[in-house]
Formats: sequence, structure tokens, C-alpha cells
Amino acid sequence: MNLFFLTATVDSSESPIIEEATKTANAFVNYWNNLNWDHLIATFISKSLLILLTILIVMTIKRVGMKLIRQGFNNYKIKDNYSENRVETLHKLTSNGFQYTLYFILLYTLLSILGVPVGSLIAGAGIAGIALGLGAQGFINDILTGFFIIFERQVDVGDHVIIDSIEGTVVVIGLRTTQIKSFNGTLHFIPNRNISIVSNLSRENMRALIELRVKPDQDLEQINKIIEQVNQELVPNYPEIKNGPTNLGVADLGQGNLAIRIVMYVKNGDQSRMQSLFLAAYIKAVTAEGIILPESPLNLTK
Repeated sequence: MNLFFLTATVDSSESPIIEEATKTANAFVNYWNNLNWDHLIATFISKSLLILLTILIVMTIKRVGMKLIRQGFNNYKIKDNYSENRVETLHKLTSNGFQYTLYFILLYTLLSILGVPVGSLIAGAGIAGIALGLGAQGFINDILTGFFIIFERQVDVGDHVIIDSIEGTVVVIGLRTTQIKSFNGTLHFIPNRNISIVSNLSRENMRALIELRVKPDQDLEQINKIIEQVNQELVPNYPEIKNGPTNLGVADLGQGNLAIRIVMYVKNGDQSRMQSLFLAAYIKAVTAEGIILPESPLNLTK
């Protein structure tokens, strides 16, 4: 592919601008004629095919990887011990991390194919990244701490917790902040980097202790049978009860006062309700059999 130009003899009296333009045109013609078009076209085709193949491979890996990640987290959703909020948060975090990693690999590969000095660019970006990282150190700490709070299942939405003297119910668990709503309605936004000690009061089943006061001269065996009958009637109606009730026998409360202790483990938050409900049922059943329970002692002196 050659270019041919008709050139005329330039008179020395003509403008030097025309002279300079003629020299530039001749230089361009020489450069154009010396180009190896076969090599350029072959290089263009090979690099284009390589770029298309790289994009195709990365997109295939992305589709397969996202599908596997989605299926993996869907399996966790059906388990009772994994909250939906935690699974969704970890799902988004894992998916984003996977996609960003693929995009970085794709960009690095494309630039390398095009002959861009990626190493020099990364070195320059590393210096800028250090400066940016120092300025965003607190933000990064929030993200990392939030990730481990979610990953380690330290708290769930709805849990009753105490975080750094702030007590309340967990409303939102985020990668940057955790929101706690106090029982007076105050909503606290706590940066995750400030969370050092988490006291979770809702993680395990809670104990409900019932003390049925009795007189020493009463038929304790009969009272125990009545308690067992009440348990058999009530327990099937309350799935909140996870273990028990268990009759621990007679306990000495001091000053000649005795009580039959019954303990059960119930779903967190239901311990007070179950305690009151079963105590009322015991008292009603025992008194219905003609058994007189001792009166609660009142100390009016100080």
C-alpha cells in the first residue's frame, strides 16, 4: 500500500511555510510506505481474538462462580441456626468480592495483551493506595470488624445485647455500623471498629425457675404428682419450652420455709411468661385438691 504525491519544484523565493509543509508531507509518505501492513493486520487479528477469548473465559467463570455461590448460600438459608439477614449479607459480600477479583484479573490481562506496562501502573497505584488507605483506615476497620461480627455469628437481628454499656435490641447488622435500639426507643448507631465486647443475652435457651412454697407437714408426694399432671397437660401446648420441666425436689429457703423447685429451659425472652404461667397453674391445681399453701411472709419492720 503506497502513497504517491506529485511534488513541484519549490522556488527559493516561496514562503518557508510551504517548504516545511512539503518536508512534513514527504516524511509522512515515507513512514506510510514503510509500514509492514501484513504484520499489523496479523497482530490486530491475533490480539482481538485473544481479547475476545479472555472476556469469554472470564464471563464463563463469573457465571459458574455466581451460581455456585448462590446455591451454597441457599443451602444455609434452610438451616435454623443461620439467620436470613446474616446469610444475605455474607452472600452479597462474597459475590462482590468474587466479581471484583475477576474484573481485576480481566483488566490486568487486557492491558497486558495491549502491551501496557501494567507493573509500572500497579507500582504507581500502590503508592496512591497507601495514601488513600491511611486516610480511610477507620472505614476499612469498620468493614473488617463488621465482616467478622457477621461471619462469627456474634449477634443476630432481634437479639437482646449489651455492647459497650449500650443495652437493647439489634435492629441492623451492617458492614460499617451496627444499630441497637434501646428499650426506651433510642436508636444507637455504633461504628463496628468501636465494638470490643459483645454480651449476647439471646443466644441460648434461658432458664425459668419456679418455686412452689409448701408447708413441711403436707404430703409432698401428692404435690409432686399434681405438678407432674400439670406438666403433662401444659407442655405440649407451648413449643417455647425446649427442655423440662424438671422437678428438683424440695429446697430450703431459710427460716423454716420450704419450696418445691421446678426448672425448665425455654426460648429466650419467654422465661418470665412461662414462669408465671406454670406457677399459677401449679397453685390452682394444688389448691383444688384441698392443699393449703403457706402465705407469703411480709416483713413490715426495717
